[in-house]
Amino acid sequence: MFSNELICNILEYINNNINKEISIDELSNIFFFNKTYIMKKFKKEIGITIFEYINNMRIYNSLSLYRYNNSIINIGFNSGFNSLEYYSEMFKKVMGVSPSIYRKYIYRDVNISFEELDLILVNTNRIKKIKDYSLNYISRRAPSVKQVKSLVFK
Repeated sequence: MFSNELICNILEYINNNINKEISIDELSNIFFFNKTYIMKKFKKEIGITIFEYINNMRIYNSLSLYRYNNSIINIGFNSGFNSLEYYSEMFKKVMGVSPSIYRKYIYRDVNISFEELDLILVNTNRIKKIKDYSLNYISRRAPSVKQVKSLVFK
């Protein structure tokens, strides 16, 4: 079964513009569909809202930046968040721990509890699954007419 073309296009757009501000109005204007339809279709196909997807992918992308000893504020801004407060709030919501606790985990600080470690591992795995699911979803799109012609006339 093929994936929905609109949702594939939205996922690709979000993934390519993840560090920029993305709104439902913008997606509606780009893809010429009603905002409500886009939000309902995305939730039905992907299992989470567009905003949950965006925030999870921004947090997912930010995790690798901790290895380079960046400040938390720089990591937040480089991941598409407009403020340290919002980044910290979303990080805690997605990962279950604060950015500073995650930093301790990255640098193998012994002052991290087993509960915090478990939250980090479980939530890192969960957002990786969301990323993998979205990439797999895109890979199942129907071939375009151009792709089919190139296969037929080789």
